[in-house]
Amino acid sequence: MQTEGRERIGGDETGWGQTDRYGEIPAYSRREEEAPGKDEGTIHVYLPAIIGKGYRDFWNCRKRYRVVKGGKGSKKSATTALWYIVHLMKYPQANLLVVRAVYATLRDSCFAQLLWAIRRLGVERWWQVAKNPLELTYRPTGQKILFRGFDNPDKLASTTVEQGVLCWVWVEEAFELSSEEAFDKLDLSAPRGAVSPPLFKQTTLTFNPWSGRHWLKRRFFDREDDRVFTLTTTYRVNEFLDEADRAVFERMERENPRRYQVAGLGEWRSQEGLVFENWVVEPFDSLPEEGGRHVFGLDYGYTNDPTAFVAMAVYPAEKVLHVYDEHYETRMLNDAIAAMIRKKGYAKERIRADAAEPKSNDDLRRLGISRLIPAAKGPDSVRNGIARLQEYRMIVHPRCVHTAEELAAYVWENDPGGGTLNRPRDEDNHLMDAMRYAMEDIRPSRADLPPKPVRRYRTDGGVRDADLRGAWDGR
Repeated sequence: MQTEGRERIGGDETGWGQTDRYGEIPAYSRREEEAPGKDEGTIHVYLPAIIGKGYRDFWNCRKRYRVVKGGKGSKKSATTALWYIVHLMKYPQANLLVVRAVYATLRDSCFAQLLWAIRRLGVERWWQVAKNPLELTYRPTGQKILFRGFDNPDKLASTTVEQGVLCWVWVEEAFELSSEEAFDKLDLSAPRGAVSPPLFKQTTLTFNPWSGRHWLKRRFFDREDDRVFTLTTTYRVNEFLDEADRAVFERMERENPRRYQVAGLGEWRSQEGLVFENWVVEPFDSLPEEGGRHVFGLDYGYTNDPTAFVAMAVYPAEKVLHVYDEHYETRMLNDAIAAMIRKKGYAKERIRADAAEPKSNDDLRRLGISRLIPAAKGPDSVRNGIARLQEYRMIVHPRCVHTAEELAAYVWENDPGGGTLNRPRDEDNHLMDAMRYAMEDIRPSRADLPPKPVRRYRTDGGVRDADLRGAWDGR
């Protein structure tokens, strides 16, 4: 018998009554009872012990849109994954579509998170896993979790299920969707079909708020809408973090309060004083073949600062650059950096690296990164590099999340009176430095060069036509 106040995984289609009241489960118990001749069985779990605090309203929400922004470590994706596994097993006619801007990013994010949720709930035996294409199937009923990317709009628009209805959609890292129109197209096609109680249509969006200019803020947070539930979460509600995890945020709060507002507290990034404003996060499958050059930059770090590597395709005539690859990691030794560059396939490319690390540059060349050269240094190298980048419209691939984060955080220094100084703040700049280094290999296009002086010929004075006819007096 089901105990009052417990979530039951593997229920019937008639609804759950009081058992949906998250957090009102009197005691923890986990019990598996095999029904004679049936494979599904029943599991009782005490969800607060698995999910923790801070998500009661999220868990109980049945509104059309459930929009969650938050800082890092706020367990928003983990809680979302747990919610879907629990409720798919609870409603036999429900199916889920999981979406990101780029399909390839789903394997290591949402797909992995849902597999973790299945293991966390101890229900592995009831789920079938397929990796090509990505798909999860609930064995007792045939319900599906499907995965799609906005980079393949045809597949996204034609998504259907054989069993039940496609009533739920999860858009992870929704900030990657630079276009509200792209979301509207999804919203018109999924959830799909008539949905009868106790099922309900719902789209959940989860993301980190990199920029207050994004359409997500205007659409869901700046106006009242009875169909929309919004939530801002922080690492403070995640009781599963250890002291080392919390120390990272405490240090960020002391040393980089601007970044802490977003990464720690999940607040919208202020747009005042940004160094770079002409950029977007936008998926692209290919790059223009003509007129471009691939450039690469490397900035060293170790204990607290990350080693930052960036790959870009630059089109000087059009003033457009595409950031298509990055690496961002602390405590990397030089042999690990060389291995990373080789693995990415850039070992034979010309790479501009930080000139302040001549020993590291020598090490990388010795380790096979033979075309690595130091970037220029000088009193105006930072300002000149920034000025060169500011000429371009930057398109950042969604997988380059750290590049987008730094672009949204890189600001000018303020003077004591609150004015803006002509130098950037020395924080959130590791990939920004790598981008500056890489751009040193880009020469100005012909359109940028100053015009050649017009050669003018003398029309008065000096030797004239008449002089050549033998008369030196001009007659």
